[in-house]
Amino acid sequence: MKHNSTKLKTAAVFFFLALLIFFAAVAGNTYATDQKTLELGKKVFESRCIICHGNKGDGKGLMGIVSRFQKKGSVQTIYPRDFTTGVFRFRTTSTGCLPTDDDLMRVVTGGIPRAYMPSQADVPLNERKAVIQYIKTFSKRWKEDEPCKPFPVKKPAWLASADSVAKGKRIYKEMKCWECHGETGKGDGPKAELQKDDWGDKILAFDFTTGALKLGFAPENVYTAYTAGLDGAGMPSYEDSMKEEDRWHLVSFTLELMGRLPVKTAGK
Repeated sequence: MKHNSTKLKTAAVFFFLALLIFFAAVAGNTYATDQKTLELGKKVFESRCIICHGNKGDGKGLMGIVSRFQKKGSVQTIYPRDFTTGVFRFRTTSTGCLPTDDDLMRVVTGGIPRAYMPSQADVPLNERKAVIQYIKTFSKRWKEDEPCKPFPVKKPAWLASADSVAKGKRIYKEMKCWECHGETGKGDGPKAELQKDDWGDKILAFDFTTGALKLGFAPENVYTAYTAGLDGAGMPSYEDSMKEEDRWHLVSFTLELMGRLPVKTAGK
């Protein structure tokens, strides 16, 4: 009788430990999702995304090249995003980190007009959420990497003021932004022609005078680019090398280059 009691206690201990391991694994995988959601996400992907991104998510869909044009004597080619690398440009997380679901939702919903990524705002919210989870199945990074916390993006009241623009102009020079983007922001700096992305393709430094960034004119988007960098695209992060306040000053000067300062400030 005593022997049976010991065996029962031992079995109970092992069962309890197994439960702990199971729940720890589930809790530890922030990116885990259910099969029903993945099936819906796959359905949405196959109807809305596969033509560009391919059935393997490697950017090798039927579309092939999204756009090819000539600028400043160079041929610029835009390819669909390769999800298998787990590298994303538009994030509110530090460089080297995966984006948050909110980051992905922002791109899926709003699109990337200047990169020919169409808005999917007409797709029901639950389907957009599902396709985001399905996209994560293409790269092992979503299982292996720990999620990063997003950095705060809080626009200061003094943004775009004359004083802030002047400070941003000084920072633009000191941080040598002009080496790629040029003295007047036209993307014609001495190193502009030397840039390549992580796939070895030539990229052009952005010409701020042409207007909106890929995600639009919002100052918050400019700040996010300076803070997170554009992973895979040669644009570094200034999160560690520049104070938050200075990054916002740089945004102010960038808005001047883009011709987006308030009339009162621009006239000073």
